[in-house]
Amino acid sequence: MLSKICGIKDPTTLDYLINHKYPPQFIGFICNYKKSKRYIKFDNLVKLVNVNKKGIFFVAVLVNPDESFLEKIKGLNFDYYQLYNVSPERTKIIKNKYNKKIISALTINKKSDVNKYISYKNFSDIILFDGKGYEKSIGFDHLLVKNLPSTIKKMLAGNIKYNEKLDNYAKIADIIDISGGLETSGEKDISKIDIFLKNFNKLNNEN
Repeated sequence: MLSKICGIKDPTTLDYLINHKYPPQFIGFICNYKKSKRYIKFDNLVKLVNVNKKGIFFVAVLVNPDESFLEKIKGLNFDYYQLYNVSPERTKIIKNKYNKKIISALTINKKSDVNKYISYKNFSDIILFDGKGYEKSIGFDHLLVKNLPSTIKKMLAGNIKYNEKLDNYAKIADIIDISGGLETSGEKDISKIDIFLKNFNKLNNEN
């Protein structure tokens, strides 16, 4: 199983993640959703992601981005675009035009929401099943995605805690995505990140 830590907005935390003994495989940055407390202004974003990633995938988290913003970020150090509120048709266009890997983010509130992945699967590298809402970490029944085809690369988010038992997620998803669960008073907490990454490494070594 792989991990993604999302909502990074400062160079100190980013440097800690990149150089951790057990770094995450993905790091996400909130690029255009200004209502988020984790939002990064464009000029700061340019500086922040201009680093040696050391093999980690950088993810631009985008909520219904317009064409002008996509043009602004196309030269930045991103491997994936994580798209919220983007139609399947436009997702395909973005993937082809900008030659980025795509994480299609689906907000899950009820069982029928899970099947939305069918419309995105042919041009998405990863399907993210997230709690309802972009900013608040709202949980949902993660078992809803358990029986999806193994051909779908599944990422799971929604109220995941830094110190909870991770075994159950390994049975459901390929990647877990955590953000708010690593924070104290709204800011990333290095001690929680360290505990999470060590527990994650331990889990992978046991399986």
